[in-house]
Amino acid sequence: MLSDPPADCGLCPRLVAFRHENRRLYPEFHNAPVPSFGSAGARLLVVGMAPGLKGANRTGRPFTGDYAGDLLYDTLLTFGFATGAYDKRADDGLSLVDCRITNAVRCVPPQNKPVGAEVANCRPFLAETIAEMPALKVILVLGSLAHGATLAALGRKKSSAKFGHNAVHELGDGRRMVGSYHCSRYNTNTGRLTEEMFHDVFRRVRGLLDAG
Repeated sequence: MLSDPPADCGLCPRLVAFRHENRRLYPEFHNAPVPSFGSAGARLLVVGMAPGLKGANRTGRPFTGDYAGDLLYDTLLTFGFATGAYDKRADDGLSLVDCRITNAVRCVPPQNKPVGAEVANCRPFLAETIAEMPALKVILVLGSLAHGATLAALGRKKSSAKFGHNAVHELGDGRRMVGSYHCSRYNTNTGRLTEEMFHDVFRRVRGLLDAG
């Protein structure tokens, strides 16, 4: 799809170099841009930051294989946005329901920290991901980087909608953006995000979608 970078994407020299190094160190890993997961016909789009080295960069599916995915997919299953069983593998048979997952930056960055130029280079893929979803009603952004990247992909200034946990912003055309702290192990270990707080966000998302 046009919304997914090619496997040999060369837009970000630092990420290309890191990809090549990881292919040497971990030849069995995916080690390429990670495509979106889920149907373009979904009403919910979840936007994360970037693939984790031994998570999505290993498995080739967003949020699959690390702690953030454990919490995210368990929550999606709880709120009816997924069916099957999550087993930290891209071939575990899990399916998304009325939901799609992507990242603001599609390649794994060193130290899990993409830089501004890399976010900007990947912006057209996020913009296309959003544009090809005709039924889209809610965009759930995980963390401030995903928040800013999504606003930029929509042609809006970051100042037009302040990031906040469980905050809702109107995007126009009946679409809304909901914010959440990222479901990373760091955030959960420090108490910045608890499972109940994350569930509260999904209650809000489910309520918005069910209300039409």
